[in-house]
Amino acid sequence: MSDAIALLEHILAANALLTAFAFVGVVMWISAALSRYLTLGRIHGSAIAIIIGLALAFGGGVWSGGKNGLSDIPMLSGIGIMGGAMLRDFAIVATAFEVDVVRARQAGAIGATALVLGTILPFIVGALVAYAFGYRDAISLTTIGAGAVTYIVGPVTGAALGASSAVMALSIATGVFKAVLVMIGTPFVAKAIGLNNPRSAMVFGGLMGTVSGVSAGLAATDRRLVPYGALTATFHTGLGCLVAPSLFFLGVRAIMG
Repeated sequence: MSDAIALLEHILAANALLTAFAFVGVVMWISAALSRYLTLGRIHGSAIAIIIGLALAFGGGVWSGGKNGLSDIPMLSGIGIMGGAMLRDFAIVATAFEVDVVRARQAGAIGATALVLGTILPFIVGALVAYAFGYRDAISLTTIGAGAVTYIVGPVTGAALGASSAVMALSIATGVFKAVLVMIGTPFVAKAIGLNNPRSAMVFGGLMGTVSGVSAGLAATDRRLVPYGALTATFHTGLGCLVAPSLFFLGVRAIMG
């Protein structure tokens, strides 16, 4: 029996990336089942999957004593590759190929305005919350504020400014919390805000900014709107990575002295 288990572990570790895809597939299947039968579809499976993923990452880190969560376990090391920047960015870019260019142009100036406001307003809110919790240095305030833009912008900004690992972790947690809120809340508010066409989806994506949150929320509302919301949300992430460690940091430093 022990030999069979050792052989299985060796096979899984030798095919780490395939194992990672299979493992994530099982998690998504469980999440979809929980969404359908436990919440009756009110909470999208992607939101449940993120919560399960965070719990597994914590448990894997505690069990292995490492710093990379589940990927510290040899047979699940492929998760570190699958969850890396290359495949993540490929998945984000791939969503844009479903966009109808004619409809995308309809967003026009409103979409651009939403993109700018969706970058500035969350940053201000995040920086104010960080200030309320006792952070006074410009680097920490900027990093946590950037995390409120998206959980990708936060660590990118922190790395550029030399923020501490604790502050960068807080920025990621802030962005993940925002993403989960958007995932869960979108189906409930969609009717009230007229979220039922490509133009409104692009404006929504620009305002919310989080690609994962917007994509999952729109998938639970109307999957045909996902590419349009994801398109502006993707630009939102890029814009945040440009302005947060530069213009926003200079502004915060000027205010804080």
